[in-house]
Amino acid sequence: MPVEQTFVHATSDVSIARPRFTFDEVQAIYYLPFNDLLFRAQSVHRKNFDPNAVQLSRLLSIKTGGCAEDCGYCSQSAHAPTGLIASKLMDSESVVAEARKAKQTGATRYCMGAAWRSPKDRDMGALVAMVEGVKALGLETCMTLGMLSEQQAGRLAEAGLDYYNHNIDTSEHFYPEIITTRIFEDRLETLERVRAAGMKVCAGGILGMGETVADRISMLLTLANLPVAPESVPINHLIPVPGTKLASAKSVDPIDFIRTVALARVLMPTSHLRLSAGRTQMSDEMQALCFFAGANSIFIGDTLLTADNPDETHDDGLFRRLGIYPATVEPRG
Repeated sequence: MPVEQTFVHATSDVSIARPRFTFDEVQAIYYLPFNDLLFRAQSVHRKNFDPNAVQLSRLLSIKTGGCAEDCGYCSQSAHAPTGLIASKLMDSESVVAEARKAKQTGATRYCMGAAWRSPKDRDMGALVAMVEGVKALGLETCMTLGMLSEQQAGRLAEAGLDYYNHNIDTSEHFYPEIITTRIFEDRLETLERVRAAGMKVCAGGILGMGETVADRISMLLTLANLPVAPESVPINHLIPVPGTKLASAKSVDPIDFIRTVALARVLMPTSHLRLSAGRTQMSDEMQALCFFAGANSIFIGDTLLTADNPDETHDDGLFRRLGIYPATVEPRG
């Protein structure tokens, strides 16, 4: 039988006591009868979070398109003929103004994303100003800017950035099928630099890119077995974009997607699990089961970087039907 987890609520001075998982142990959890898996995930979830609270986040593209990476899923890759027009980095005042609007609509977390392989040092001053301006509004901050050097991670940490997002996307085995302009280890090195600088880690993946169940299990195993598991784990449903390598990818089975969310909750009990890209492709029932399986954060707003996102009226209606309400930033102890 898989090893049971023991853990202590994570704070700045208390770390999670959790075992190292093996692939066979994790696979056994994934293939539990569906009801048993959901019960286990919900039980873990209730020990760490308010089961009816979902954190609301906003994501702004602060620099769109023209990315040098060849990620097969991404509309912003310069390698993909998607017709997307590249833009320059936004000014910090405009970013803070958008964050202020986000707070007024209920967001407690503000994420800023730039389509870069890595930021240039000349842009760091503007990025620092964005972080400081958004934090001054009382919002939790997150950025995703590509790979970071040790010095860049340090500057963002000094500015007060709460989270840095750098998804590993899929398993190490399947990774070369999706991206060839960098290797899987590059992703892990950036996560190490983020952690060493004192920021929290946001790292997850994408389902529906043609990967196997074993790839999904391996992806979550990699994250759960990091020295400290990511505090934030986005689970994305691929949005096939015309012009990208994965434009014709077959949609992931809804039950498999929910199983993956549940597995993530069991493996990473105190992490925020974020239903990220692809919610427009999910039925209300599928989202409801994801919440039951342990997902407790969504992105609100009509767009998610360059992709469509459910409008807030629909999300409000779904929340009312499920008895869900917006969460505060910190998980329940």
